[in-house]
Amino acid sequence: MKKEFNTKRITSIGGSALIEGIMMRGPKKTTVAVRTGEEEIYTEDLKFTSLAEKFKIFRIPFFRGISGLIDSMRLSYKALMLSADKAIESVPEDEHEEPSKFEKWIDEKFGDKFFKVLMVAASVLGVAIAVLLFFVVPSALFDLTNYVSADFHSSWLARSVIEGIIRIALFLFYIVVCSKMSDMKRVFMYHGAEHKTIFCYENELELTVENVRKQSRFHPRCGTSFMVIMILVGIIIGLFIHIANPFLRAVVKILLLPISCGVGYELIKLCGRHNNLLTRIIAAPGLWAQRITTKEPDDKMIEVAIKAMKSVIPENGEDLLPQKQKNVEGKKEIKGEC
Repeated sequence: MKKEFNTKRITSIGGSALIEGIMMRGPKKTTVAVRTGEEEIYTEDLKFTSLAEKFKIFRIPFFRGISGLIDSMRLSYKALMLSADKAIESVPEDEHEEPSKFEKWIDEKFGDKFFKVLMVAASVLGVAIAVLLFFVVPSALFDLTNYVSADFHSSWLARSVIEGIIRIALFLFYIVVCSKMSDMKRVFMYHGAEHKTIFCYENELELTVENVRKQSRFHPRCGTSFMVIMILVGIIIGLFIHIANPFLRAVVKILLLPISCGVGYELIKLCGRHNNLLTRIIAAPGLWAQRITTKEPDDKMIEVAIKAMKSVIPENGEDLLPQKQKNVEGKKEIKGEC
């Protein structure tokens, strides 16, 4: 039965950019597509069980935001490692650098275990640096204003706003620096291809390179927008934390991260489902930040995104989020459920 919708398709499908590839996550499966040659695209379905599937509490609004962030980090790490392996395998043998004596010794003594431990250590170090930069440093820098104005320093409104501005500035500085690196620039181009492909599907157009190329690269359900909204929500939460000590204040803010995460997730979902003045205002800061984290892709990147997208689209329409739809032939309304 042919259907015509009075609104564009609103899907639950999302993804992320990888090294020379893209991961797309649908309601039933997750697929990684990696460019391994001029005309070759490697695809692999990832086995993954979300927290919401294991624990019912993570299906509840606000709680699902916490599980969504954790699942996204776990899945992105798994997909990133796969894409890195495939990207390395695709490099011709004559272009591989000869490993040093130390590297050969490490490989002989420890094998893959060393690199797994190294990756875990790097992840822990990364989290520690992020906590220091985004929680301790803003609070410590604000304390310097005590030497300028004691009245200003004692204002909790000023503290929360200034700390938030410093946090946003650090975040933007970080992604701007990343965008200047040649390898990261290609990742940001794949990020743009991911968004364009999802938009093409949502606009109910055939998934072709030509149709995808015409779409916008700025999507309201992007992880960049989620991070920006979390920071903005954190500014509001900071108004209620009347603790001056920068380290103790940072600890309390970290403990309250689930609240920022839960609220941010619900706002992102709201922006993805509706297009009105309120959602445009909410989405605006994140869409602006995407001008840095997404770049215009080339056709080869779009082909990878299409390959990943087609793999996760369910035939029965289970990817659709709740919305009113009109069945033209049957003259009745139905509701699509995710």
